Amino acid sequence: MPQLYWDTLESPLGKLSPVVDGKGQVITLSIRGQKPEGKRNKKRCLEVVKQLAQYFSGHRKIFELRLNPQGTVFQQRVWQALTEIPYGEVCSYGNLARHIEKPGAGRAVGQANGANPIPIIIPCHRVIAGDGSIGGYTGGLNKKKILLALELTHSRPSQKL
Repeated sequence: MPQLYWDTLESPLGKLSPVVDGKGQVITLSIRGQKPEGKRNKKRCLEVVKQLAQYFSGHRKIFELRLNPQGTVFQQRVWQALTEIPYGEVCSYGNLARHIEKPGAGRAVGQANGANPIPIIIPCHRVIAGDGSIGGYTGGLNKKKILLALELTHSRPSQKL
């Protein structure tokens, strides 16, 4: 198993802990406050912490980080599609399923969305239910509301994909 490194930052969601591998690729982002595996190393996590801080201050809308989330081929496809939802915009699970050419796979898209190991950076919070309700969020609905409100403050939302 490769060596993993982590650090923490305080955010409007509470304590976040990004984890990077030896190549500097983001592997996970803990939004629940639990201590991640590996060794704490501020230097190795500096760029991801910096970009997250910029996001929360409203100065970053697109992350420029190397990501390496671990998951199935389907999950990887969904997570890639999530990165295509623009900042401040939302998409339904069904529309996302159609976007990846899997119409009718809205429930599977929802499960892949919930398994996203790098929330915020891979913006699973931008996916809502087809009826326009907020839907679910692994980190809790309050955190999803905070993220959507943050992006709404800095842009005009619309439904995409």
